Amino acid sequence: MGLRINDIVPDFTAETDQGPIQFHDWIGDSWAILFSHPKDFTPVCTTEFSAVAQLADEWAKRNTKVIGVSVDSAEDHRKWKGDIEKFGNTSASFPIIADTDLAVSKAFDMLPAGYYLPDNPTPADSQTVRSVFIIAPDKTLKLSMTYPMNVGRNFAEVLRALDALQTAEQKNVATPADWTPGADVVIPLAVSDAEAREKYGEYTTHFPYLRTVKLPA
Repeated sequence: MGLRINDIVPDFTAETDQGPIQFHDWIGDSWAILFSHPKDFTPVCTTEFSAVAQLADEWAKRNTKVIGVSVDSAEDHRKWKGDIEKFGNTSASFPIIADTDLAVSKAFDMLPAGYYLPDNPTPADSQTVRSVFIIAPDKTLKLSMTYPMNVGRNFAEVLRALDALQTAEQKNVATPADWTPGADVVIPLAVSDAEAREKYGEYTTHFPYLRTVKLPA
């Protein structure tokens, strides 16, 4: 069975293009995003890693570290970063895990059904499906997304989801469909009407079970 929401994510030691890490220690007291991709020097992944690099300031504003994972070596990662930086016209300062033995991919259940790892695997053989894991500072999994190998991820949505997770935790609210920062939020069902009025002020009742309110300051 794969990781479930609120599971403590696996801890591991791994080599990266920036040196060895112990995953939980690397996270520290930050939020973290772990994202996988099939293989270095592949087209869709180059566009994705460039997108992540371009969002460096946004991750930092949210106290969030990002780290990639691939089945290739740390040396290959270092070479590939030149292409990532050229395509994205920015530096790629985040580390990439060298998961040559698939230990991390297996621990996070990233592999597709029937995966195969021959000598000199192609991306189709060793594909770590495009998974994203958003991890809280307490090392628990808060959100995961999985895309097939031929569909690039929308990292604007990853950023939006991170905002929603952090807002929900900090303000004791929920977020509705298509929520973006600044939009109204949902009052949790566990909060009574009287408690809601005291805590949030005036709110809108759409149905007894659906109440929205401006995000508390």
